[in-house]
Amino acid sequence: MYTHLRRFFTIALIAATCVFNLPARADEPTQHEADKVAQAVNEEEHKIEHKLEEHEAKFNIGEMIMHHIADSHEWEFSHGVSLPLPVILYSEDRGLEVFLSSNFHNEHHEYNGYHLVHGESEQIVPVDEARKIYDFSITKNVASMLISAVILILVFTSVAGWYKNSKGKAPKGFASAMEVIILFIRDEVVKPNVGPKYEKYLPYLLTLFFFILINNIMGLLPGSANLTGNIAVTMTLAVLTFIIVHLNANGNYYKHLLSPPGVPAPLLLIMIPVEIVGVFMKPFSLMVRLFANITAGHIILLSLFGLIFIFQSFVIAPVISLFALFLNFIEIMVAFIQAFIFTLLSSMYIGTAIEEHSHDHGHH
Repeated sequence: MYTHLRRFFTIALIAATCVFNLPARADEPTQHEADKVAQAVNEEEHKIEHKLEEHEAKFNIGEMIMHHIADSHEWEFSHGVSLPLPVILYSEDRGLEVFLSSNFHNEHHEYNGYHLVHGESEQIVPVDEARKIYDFSITKNVASMLISAVILILVFTSVAGWYKNSKGKAPKGFASAMEVIILFIRDEVVKPNVGPKYEKYLPYLLTLFFFILINNIMGLLPGSANLTGNIAVTMTLAVLTFIIVHLNANGNYYKHLLSPPGVPAPLLLIMIPVEIVGVFMKPFSLMVRLFANITAGHIILLSLFGLIFIFQSFVIAPVISLFALFLNFIEIMVAFIQAFIFTLLSSMYIGTAIEEHSHDHGHH
């Protein structure tokens, strides 16, 4: 993952070594002096490579990145500082069991007949493989989603309360900032794409925008959860849009889907499957776009911070920190853009499904 960066810094250090080890009388080079320089360069290269290999052995950047972007049964704020989350299990033989994930903090990661498996994703499995359990545990992503839900409720109830108690007055402070965003989504995104019936879908689309935005920004905070970088979450949001589109779609939508106008009958055998595949590709693209952009941003930032621990250099650390800080500001912008794009495309899909094609009668 970081091989190219490592080579870049290695070459840069070797180049610096060459510059500072050039003979004082550069205008009279000799073969003997050139050999000394080449030998010095080779020695420095071997030292740097050996040092990097030692640091890689001590610090596994891949495991660090996966640990931070994956879901977990505890909320780790920093190394050694974590909050255990409740484990909720149900089985036919034992019924409902609730305990804290800190009980798995032992040598074998086992407690009360259950084993916590660490891998690409943490899983709780019974030691007795014949038993079947249902896991309803509050993981880090679930806890983050509950926090974002509480934030959304508090934000919208406070703004609604302000407007209710201050009729006829211009909004101030936080209410004013929220009004700008809400009106932008309504007038520039939902209304033009959904059409005259936009008010019916505005609550869902506003909730969608602010839910994605809040979780995108929360994911950039130190020690936070990677909720919108979890493909199960983005899939759920995409499926919700898919359901709303097809529950509210009119007859014209399905007519154009199953019998595209202007297409010769022999080509319908090709066009109909293509149109049906396109229906499922729309939510798939929503799901993957949000997941990939958020996850990629987190991986890049974590990779940069990991390089500090690999090189362990006072020269490199400030440069990487400044670059990571710049990328963090870019990620804040991406958080807004991804929420905007998801809401915009959802509006377009809903508008396409409920659009009235009054001009069709003229064609027929």
